[in-house]
Amino acid sequence: MAKQASRLYVPAMQVTCIVAGSIAGLTAVAMAALGAHGLPDRLDASSLQMVRNAVEMQGWHALALLATGLWMPRGGWLAGLAGVAFVLGLLAFCGAVYSLALAGVRLPAVAPAGGMLLMLGWALLGASAIFAGS
Repeated sequence: MAKQASRLYVPAMQVTCIVAGSIAGLTAVAMAALGAHGLPDRLDASSLQMVRNAVEMQGWHALALLATGLWMPRGGWLAGLAGVAFVLGLLAFCGAVYSLALAGVRLPAVAPAGGMLLMLGWALLGASAIFAGS
């Protein structure tokens, strides 16, 4: 019964991860275009590089969310936790970097916490593969 109950939430989490990954990918492309065409005359080189770094992290983790969503039926609850960590990490890390680069607003501990959540997401995704194989 417990195994059946854990499978009930997977489709909703799977859809959530795929939708979140799609939104993250879409906005990464939009931010890349803005960084290439709308910001070079408005930002200094350091801020522009921060935007580029955030776009790169956002793009990679958009793909991670899509992969997590596709893996979730097999990876179970650990894959679901990985998806949550990726979403929260993206919001915190990229949000803090964009905030500083675009508006000069510092969110002191938010970017490192977001980075830790992104790393946790990768660890959970790996763990889901290990436990799915056993």
